[in-house]
Amino acid sequence: MNTKFLTSPSFDLPRPDLDQPEVPFSSFSRHLLIAMPDMQDSQFAGSVIYLCEHDARGALGVMINHPGDLKLGTLFDKIGLKLEIAPLRDTPVLIGGPVQSERGFVLHRPVGRWSSTLVIDDDIGLTTSKDILEALPTGYGPEEMLVTLGYAGWSAGQLEAEIAQNAWLTVPVNAEQASQLLFATSTEQRLAAAYRLLGIDPLMLSSQAGHA
Repeated sequence: MNTKFLTSPSFDLPRPDLDQPEVPFSSFSRHLLIAMPDMQDSQFAGSVIYLCEHDARGALGVMINHPGDLKLGTLFDKIGLKLEIAPLRDTPVLIGGPVQSERGFVLHRPVGRWSSTLVIDDDIGLTTSKDILEALPTGYGPEEMLVTLGYAGWSAGQLEAEIAQNAWLTVPVNAEQASQLLFATSTEQRLAAAYRLLGIDPLMLSSQAGHA
């Protein structure tokens, strides 16, 4: 696996067709997407996605509850960095989504100052540049983080259509709620925690459910 961390800004979403008529737009940035129980796409079944950016050009998010086989220590080895902190070496790298699955993403707090960071909320950023990982062994890295390979992406209008078809439940999260879910809740408990934010029992869901 040739894992990539970039050194230049790279958060360019698909551009809309300039000939498309303007339509009212409602952003789901800083929302959780929770896959409905009857999700047809196996890549997203049972997933919770933290939606980092959503505008008229499209959307970008990362799945936060699907650990892969790769551990953080092995990832560091592959990109030529040393990580000798035992608990961190054994931390699973998450499957962030099916798009560019060999590209690394770091969700972290605080935002800090890195070469290529998308600022999501007051205290949370998404970084693709290698410098954030280089800082980790020195003690100057982010206080809390999770690392994913790949992301989930939608072109203009695609996510809105999927939500209208009840493929996803959505729930807005503020910086405090996002931090709690991303960094203080175990991976296996994030789906249940996301449902609790909605105040619903997943066993009661059907394909006719809407969004909050």
